[in-house]
Amino acid sequence: MFPILFHAHNMRNLEDLTFWVSLAEKWGDPVLELGCGTGRVLLSLANAGYTVYGLDSDFAMLEFLRTQTPSHLASSVNLIQGDMSEFSLAIQFPLIILPCNTYSTLSQATRIAALARIRQHLLPGGVFAMSMPNPSLLKRLPKHAEPEIEDAFPHPLDGEPVQVSSAWRKTNAQLEITWIYDHLLAHGEVERTTYHVAQQIIPFKEIEQELSNAGLKITAMYGDFDSSSFSNDSTYLILIAQKGENPSF
Repeated sequence: MFPILFHAHNMRNLEDLTFWVSLAEKWGDPVLELGCGTGRVLLSLANAGYTVYGLDSDFAMLEFLRTQTPSHLASSVNLIQGDMSEFSLAIQFPLIILPCNTYSTLSQATRIAALARIRQHLLPGGVFAMSMPNPSLLKRLPKHAEPEIEDAFPHPLDGEPVQVSSAWRKTNAQLEITWIYDHLLAHGEVERTTYHVAQQIIPFKEIEQELSNAGLKITAMYGDFDSSSFSNDSTYLILIAQKGENPSF
């Protein structure tokens, strides 16, 4: 059931889709999306006319995505189950993206391994783009927050309301978030599904060094999906990095 709830909730978030499509317009086709999940970004790119490859480690997410892919897009959508730190494809890309705040959920070892794979799969001069929560903003958040209803949507299967809450606990190193989906059933019972994710609070200099060590040079940095300048108060840290000639690792 979780992919259904995850998809219904996240498909309500549209603010970044134009940004990812604009990168595809600039850098070309095909596009590789890492951590594609249920396809919110991937299907938007396919609908815009691009050939897309989506990699995710979660079989259930990919199976749900297959059911959501319209038949007229099937030839443009290529799905691969795999680990982004270990994948090996017989193709290189002009653009690889890692949206949806995923980079900062990875351990340092996984990030380093993934960046090596990303460089390997980029064409010469190709671009890697990622988005994550602004680490400066995460660092300033309170140490904890109790569950609070922040969204609601009709359940895709029965139309009954699903209330979405989140809570968190923060240490110096990470923000541990619990997402709570309460499916309010017609006879008064509540069917609860929870999802946990930890956002690592990574100093920008560390991120910059990881990219540099992988032979990826930051060419643009934004604070939101309207391409506004990054500041300490920005909601996001969005980075565009280009493949250089000689990685330093």
